[in-house]
Amino acid sequence: MTDDVFVYDDDCGFCKWWANYIADRTELDMVGFSELTDAQLERLPDDYEKCAHLVTDETVYSCGAAVEQALARADVPPGSQDIFGFFRQFEDYERFRERVYGEVADRRGVLGHFLSREEVTES
Repeated sequence: MTDDVFVYDDDCGFCKWWANYIADRTELDMVGFSELTDAQLERLPDDYEKCAHLVTDETVYSCGAAVEQALARADVPPGSQDIFGFFRQFEDYERFRERVYGEVADRRGVLGHFLSREEVTES
């Protein structure tokens, strides 16, 4: 078991779908915004509700970086550690990753009509 935590918007069905997807494939603890402790909040940026986060002992990954780290731990797609490592060598990758995250986040209301959950169940 890991002490690393994936933080997500628990008021968003699409976000809960993703959190459940990650929970089914990793040992990350899932914590919704409404469940954050004071200690967890201290580690997050002031505008933490802007995106998802992956909190480890060493660092906090936010937005696209958080999803990338979670997908790598879930090995989605297979070999993702190597794939993401390959992409990181390109100067524009981080900007591209965050842009894709933002585009999806901006459409989560619509996407929630297709992929949505009422609750997150940890495996």
